[in-house]
Amino acid sequence: MFAIFAAFVARCLLVMLFLPFSALDKVLNFNAAVGQAAKAVSNPTVARTLILLGLAVEVFGSLAILAGTADRLAAFVLAGYCGVTALLWKQFWREPDFRLRGESRGREMFWDFLKNFAVAGGFLMLAFGGDATGVTKFLHDPFASSHPYQSGEAASQ
Repeated sequence: MFAIFAAFVARCLLVMLFLPFSALDKVLNFNAAVGQAAKAVSNPTVARTLILLGLAVEVFGSLAILAGTADRLAAFVLAGYCGVTALLWKQFWREPDFRLRGESRGREMFWDFLKNFAVAGGFLMLAFGGDATGVTKFLHDPFASSHPYQSGEAASQ
């Protein structure tokens, strides 16, 4: 029973940034989110579409990971989402004040950029498992579920 609880808590910690927090922020502050997206793309319709797609990825991907249903594909998609959002919205190289000491918006954004890729790494570990054979298994059946709440032989089948 503890193993099931630990697996659920680990998955909650991995997705809690997205569900409920980021998803809820997009709902409550939709116009601000679209405004932020408009900094990366000039077309307001595309910006709005990106925010809605992001919201869908955050909600449905997180729910799939928590439920353990097609969770490997959901983790793979969320890893890509983390990478894309880092490249579009954490562009530390564009900040004119990147400094190693003192206040620096560029350095703060650099850490956010790295955190996005660290979270992406966690999702890739969930998608592929802890070894090289997991990549092959994922490519063979990307819609497979990891069955995180089963123990013993039932989970390995």
